[in-house]
Amino acid sequence: MIFDAFFKTLAQVGDPRFRKVLMLGVGLTLALLMGTYVLFFFGVQWLVGPQVTLPILGEVTWLDDILSIGSIFLMMVLSVFLMIPVASAITSMFLDEVAQAVEDRHFPALPKATEPTFLEAVRDTVNFLGVLIAANLLALVLYFMFPPVAMFIFWGLNGFFLGREYFTLAAARRVGMPEARQMRRQHLGTIWLAGTLMAMPLSIPVLNLIIPILGAATFTHIFHGLHRRG
Repeated sequence: MIFDAFFKTLAQVGDPRFRKVLMLGVGLTLALLMGTYVLFFFGVQWLVGPQVTLPILGEVTWLDDILSIGSIFLMMVLSVFLMIPVASAITSMFLDEVAQAVEDRHFPALPKATEPTFLEAVRDTVNFLGVLIAANLLALVLYFMFPPVAMFIFWGLNGFFLGREYFTLAAARRVGMPEARQMRRQHLGTIWLAGTLMAMPLSIPVLNLIIPILGAATFTHIFHGLHRRG
């Protein structure tokens, strides 16, 4: 069911409405990552300053240049971790548009969905991001303790949270938040697996730019598949 949902999503990429949201999502994702890099870059420049006195070498004026260049590679590594909260933020902004495009094509007989208010969406996003960031900070201990399996821990942890968030938002549009949570508990294994499969490509630079929108559409299909079963 998960792969069927994903392939249906890929087949809809040519849909003008879907493509518009996809481009908006990619643009906003790039803007968020570039904004973070600019802050990081100028932070390095400010901390190091134009010149530094080092033992033996004395005064050097090129250290900030080296650190600034190195910050590009460091940000490429950090983008793997940054894409998880970015994906969550993108979802809260665009999931309703993506889900509606999916439903108009694959489930045209459905009545109009219930949209959350702006304040509800912001509150839920902020709460989720707080939990997500706290969980990843705590998981740093496990990453250092078990470096060979650190990436698997990262995928499993964030797959759990991403699956939980994406599915809940997709389901709440149709069945309300209480039933969405009940369905989430009932189908936790499927949702966790789907979230993990989403977290894995989020670790790949460039590819991770399109995953948040594709994930929103895929979880819309997954919700309807599970709802029909229920």
